[in-house]
Amino acid sequence: MSQPVDLNDNAWMSSVDGKREYNKALFAVVAAKYDFVTKALSLGRDQAWKRKLIAALPELPTPRCLDLASGTGDVAFALADRYPQGLIIGLDLSEEMLDVARVRQNQDNVAFQLGDMAETGIQSGSIDIVTGSYALRNAACLDAALDEIARVLRPGGYAAFLDFSKPKNRFIQVIQNGVLTLWGSFWGLMLHQKPSTYAYIAKSLRQFPDRGTLHEMIRERGFTDLKSSRFYFGTLELVVFQAPPAP
Repeated sequence: MSQPVDLNDNAWMSSVDGKREYNKALFAVVAAKYDFVTKALSLGRDQAWKRKLIAALPELPTPRCLDLASGTGDVAFALADRYPQGLIIGLDLSEEMLDVARVRQNQDNVAFQLGDMAETGIQSGSIDIVTGSYALRNAACLDAALDEIARVLRPGGYAAFLDFSKPKNRFIQVIQNGVLTLWGSFWGLMLHQKPSTYAYIAKSLRQFPDRGTLHEMIRERGFTDLKSSRFYFGTLELVVFQAPPAP
């Protein structure tokens, strides 16, 4: 798209190309403060949830891991520690976020790449583990992202995703949306003088399927053994599932 992205304009979120460009513009703005704000928004619990994601993964000697929407690298680095003989690829749409990750990097078995989670360019069936923190909700097209996860995972491979989660109950959705909007707006004002910066979380969650629908979308692609854990009064969910075995 040729015109600059207006982060206050919700219309950018209404199409696949528009959401992709919106994400690029947003994370270019927040990259330098992203690590701080994730801790602030979660009241310091973000790292504990990511440790639970890593702990939910299987014991494997030399896995190939793909961390989607890798951002500043938290999960990629944790994967590298968990699997020191493995190879970890951190993929993200934002060069600015990856710049921060590369500065933080001190492990040899992590490689960061610029790319779209719906079009990774990675060989089919070549990945043992796919992860993501705050990834699926930011997919420009969730269906395409789930299809790509199914394509790159080897038979029997594992996936684990941590993200904000939407309940089915509409009344609770309204309350959740209001709280996230207020909390995100506070930190947007404090850090960027623009309340809308982190109000994006609530906006993106409005477009995201509720928990039950998301689980069904995952199962529709043949994934099995789906497990769910919720945190932060149900606002966050960790979903772990497995690719079907080879026929």
